[in-house]
Amino acid sequence: MDNQRNLLLAVVLSGLLLLGWEVGVSYLYPQASLTAPMNEADPAAQTSAAGAPGTSTVAGDLGGDAAPAQKVDLSAALASPDRVVIDTPRIAGSINLVGARIDDVVLKDYRQEVDKDSGPVRLFAPEATPDQYFAEFGFVTGGARQPSNARWQADGGRLTPDSPVTLTRTGPDGITYSIRFAVDENYMITATQTASNTSETAAIIQPFALIKRTDRNATPDQFIAHSGPVGVFGGTLWDPHSYSELAELGRETPEGAASWLGFTDQYWLSALVPGAAGQASGETDSTGFRALGDNLFRSDLIYAAETVPAGGSVTQATRLYAGAKDSEILDSYEDAGITYFGKAISWGWFEVVEKPILWLLRTLNGLVGNFGVAIILLTVVIRALMFPIAQKGFASMASMKAVQPKMKEIQERFKDDKQRQQQEIMKLYKDEKVNPLSGCLPMLIQIPIFFALYKVLVLAIEMRHEPFALWIRDLSAPDPAHILNLFGLLPFEVAGFLAIGPLAILLGITMWLTFKLNPTAMDPIQQQMFSIMPWILMFVMAPFAAGLLLYWVTSNLLTLAQQSYLYSKHPQLKAASAKEKDKAETKKAAKS
Repeated sequence: MDNQRNLLLAVVLSGLLLLGWEVGVSYLYPQASLTAPMNEADPAAQTSAAGAPGTSTVAGDLGGDAAPAQKVDLSAALASPDRVVIDTPRIAGSINLVGARIDDVVLKDYRQEVDKDSGPVRLFAPEATPDQYFAEFGFVTGGARQPSNARWQADGGRLTPDSPVTLTRTGPDGITYSIRFAVDENYMITATQTASNTSETAAIIQPFALIKRTDRNATPDQFIAHSGPVGVFGGTLWDPHSYSELAELGRETPEGAASWLGFTDQYWLSALVPGAAGQASGETDSTGFRALGDNLFRSDLIYAAETVPAGGSVTQATRLYAGAKDSEILDSYEDAGITYFGKAISWGWFEVVEKPILWLLRTLNGLVGNFGVAIILLTVVIRALMFPIAQKGFASMASMKAVQPKMKEIQERFKDDKQRQQQEIMKLYKDEKVNPLSGCLPMLIQIPIFFALYKVLVLAIEMRHEPFALWIRDLSAPDPAHILNLFGLLPFEVAGFLAIGPLAILLGITMWLTFKLNPTAMDPIQQQMFSIMPWILMFVMAPFAAGLLLYWVTSNLLTLAQQSYLYSKHPQLKAASAKEKDKAETKKAAKS
């Protein structure tokens, strides 16, 4: 009994540790400290002034960025008259003529909050604003980065899919620089940079492009949904670091030619793609990522230096993707030649399973017009497809139960001769046509499918801000109804694992019922563990997205129905397990 109490206590303490982990980590290691400004001794920090206007840069390196003199209000920054309007079916915003920066992009198809009047999602914002995030295109001439505060002239006031805009400026060295911006119907902007040497001497010129952002508004980096620097280098997806890890490293230069690089959030992506559609990407001198301190990070794309003779010119095109991680759109660009662009979504190893599931989810949503109902139907479809496998597993369990008495007889007869015992058991399996692994294999087949379904519900932007019914207005957010504040009647918010709502309660109840329905014989310690586990999982799963909880509740209900049916088809399995359970209880009563 003491051992049983100790094990039970260990299970309870493990559950408390699991529940308290998030609170403890948040208290001891605040998020703000993960990307604190770098130490002055850090080489990346020491170059913080290297990118100041007109200063020299090392070959293959743009250096750091000079810190802005002061913080800027977003509305004030966007009120500047030095802007060219961007207007496409999916994005709106503007190009800053000071610095040739695309620093104002909002996504028309997505709202910031659930409320319809919350305004569109803002992806890009000007430098020195609280959520600064922008792309810049420029030139390095004679080893000096051209001033990032230079003012450009535009040949038009509006960039649309039908009307490109070209920016131009002439430097004091007599070189004329131009950047032609064109945009498609989705999220891709093409910048064609040209430097025309109208001086009397040759010049060494390097076009470059960069993306700079703060991580203060980034989504957390998760095991199944990467957030941070990302790209494809040498034909391989590269996404090993979070922002905090990049801050510790200072900079990272992946090996191999860059197909694209940038920054990803759970639902959004900014990426630089060398070359224009259907054109060679051009040789690059350096590509990579660097931490600038003060929670700022940058991805650099620097093309190889070219010697441009007097009267000559150099041209290089770069594409900028700034938009939503819609798998259909990303895949269309991949089909057009951008290597592994669809892998900007963290599909992982089970992509071959996840994409068909996402297609089916989209199709069901199109049929019923409710994403929550589509999740329920998707769960039903997958369970139906898996039912023959589950039935095969139960049939194998039933066969194994039927030969249990003979197995025990062999074990008793040859308890002193283990080798002979194994031989006789294998002969029994052969004579009775029983495969002991056939019960495990169906489970192994189902695991990738259900994990893929879980990932699809986390990664699919289609679920963002989608309502279900009643109080559930956003399936991508946690259940907003909480018991501890009487479903909003009491004037305080409940956070973390204490935010228990109706879906979490249904999850705990349905999981407890599935354990109760299973008649497999268990000793008292196992029974106690299985009695506690559903309620521990209820707390653990409570902060998850409502769509995931809806899936788990539906899956548990289908499991209950499936188990009831299969036990009715294999009564010997239930009878044998019930008999063993009675023996265990009788033995326990005799000991007490």
